[in-house]
Amino acid sequence: MTHTPTDQPTRRASGAVVPVLAFAGIVVAVMQTLLVPVIKDLPQLLDTAPANATWVLTSTLLSGAVATPIMGRLGDLYGKRRMLILSLAVMVVGALVSALTSDLLTMIAGRTLQGFAMGAIPLGIGLMRDMLPREKLGSAMALMSSSIGVGGGLALPLAALIAQHADWHALFYGAAGIGALAIVLTLLVVPESPARAEGTFDVLGAIGLSAGLVLFLLPITKGSDWGWSSGTTLGLFAASAVVLLLWGVMELRVKAPLVDLRTTARPAVLFTNLASIMVGVSFYVVSLVLPQLLQLPKATGYGLGQSMVVAGLLVAPLGLTMMVTAPVYARLSAKYGPKFTLILGMLIIAIGYGAGLGLMSAAWQSLVIAVVLGAGIGLAYSSLPALIVGAVPASETGAANGLNTLMRSIGTSVSSAVIGMVLANTANNVGGVAIPTMHGFRVSFLIATGAVAVGLLMALFLPKPNRAPQLRASSEEDAVIERADEVLRGFRGRVLDAAGTPVPRAKVTLIDRRGRQAGATLSGDDGTYVLTVPAQGAYVLAARATGHGPLASSATHAGDDRAIDLDLALPGETVTA
Repeated sequence: MTHTPTDQPTRRASGAVVPVLAFAGIVVAVMQTLLVPVIKDLPQLLDTAPANATWVLTSTLLSGAVATPIMGRLGDLYGKRRMLILSLAVMVVGALVSALTSDLLTMIAGRTLQGFAMGAIPLGIGLMRDMLPREKLGSAMALMSSSIGVGGGLALPLAALIAQHADWHALFYGAAGIGALAIVLTLLVVPESPARAEGTFDVLGAIGLSAGLVLFLLPITKGSDWGWSSGTTLGLFAASAVVLLLWGVMELRVKAPLVDLRTTARPAVLFTNLASIMVGVSFYVVSLVLPQLLQLPKATGYGLGQSMVVAGLLVAPLGLTMMVTAPVYARLSAKYGPKFTLILGMLIIAIGYGAGLGLMSAAWQSLVIAVVLGAGIGLAYSSLPALIVGAVPASETGAANGLNTLMRSIGTSVSSAVIGMVLANTANNVGGVAIPTMHGFRVSFLIATGAVAVGLLMALFLPKPNRAPQLRASSEEDAVIERADEVLRGFRGRVLDAAGTPVPRAKVTLIDRRGRQAGATLSGDDGTYVLTVPAQGAYVLAARATGHGPLASSATHAGDDRAIDLDLALPGETVTA
């Protein structure tokens, strides 16, 4: 599994790369909130029963959950930019399919294709790691991670405005348009990363994970309709447990698994993913509660009587605040680390929900809640990819971030099911219509607070982070110092051919005493390479280039530094560094 280290971007990225990738993330978020303004009207619009209409939302959720880890792994193997464009292209096709139909089954098929866009988030984060200098990486990943909240917040009022003044199919035409724009911008601005994981795609692993996720998420999203104690719901949960267990056993035996469960079991990755679920739960609660509270008529005694568009505008600062938080996160993380910012973010979320229990009597109070929660969720979301990237090899960035994005999606799915059940069970029946109550809203906020408390506990178990300068440098000067310091703890030198001429773009791989890859890079245009070592010990340096025979040079690293030139014309030799 070869990769190019983050301290030496494979190609100098233009300043437009980060905004373009963030825009792709925003497009993904739009798919998730596109139909929120017309949810209650879907049965009538599609001429079907309410239970059937919910599949229009469920199908996107399920396909997104399945596509996220799979597209991340495909990106590691075959190119992250290529898979990003493919994800967006499938989404555009799905949006056009939905725009041209009012048939339920065709609409579900289109919405299923739209869910594939979810893979854009981990792919964008992986591209950033591969091409950005370390001093820009932290804030860039923060913006990419937060884009799903930004897009969701901005899409809500725009979708409401379109739904009020145009045919509802215009929502899908608009989504297809911005998706096509994201593809064009990606083609023009974003370079492909040469970083690749070696191996083949784990087809059986993909099938097993997909089946397990569908069996797990289906009863979560449909449990309220089927009944939580029904045989169908319990049977699907049991089947998902069996399938995921068998899948896990199989993945541990595969040489190139879809998800490296051993890496996933590391405390830094495991507790980050568990905290991600809780952050996902807390994020979705406010999205479910505030719009309903704002739009309920004042005649209820607690509703705020706002229009669909005004309600969307009052909730939109949630996403805007998340965007503004990205540079704040970069400064805090540079000084204190992403674990600190994750804990701080969750504390702010808890404060926001706690205060929100008493701030539900005026529209401006909803605005305050949205801003406070946006700041907390922004810090928490921004911290997650930094924690993951700092804990996994670069060749696994796409798959690892795909799994982390999946954990957030699971959190939002659980939140949707639980809060939906709470609001339904506490609702008042008025003229055959279920009206959510203030009691239900407050219970929902308490559930969100409890989820944040559990997430905070998970974050406290995160190990003390290793020194990760690529995520923490706050200035160009810091980055230069850290690069120089890092070089003193690894191997460096040149790759040469028989004539002593430097060989550009030769693969140099570092192999530990157990035969596992410990690092890899490509030589620069002048043939130079730099490889850091994870620990002191014996390693083998292997170099290879097109048109040259391979060379393996044994080297022992004892904490100092020694230049090692690799001559592709000579057999391997033992060198002590």
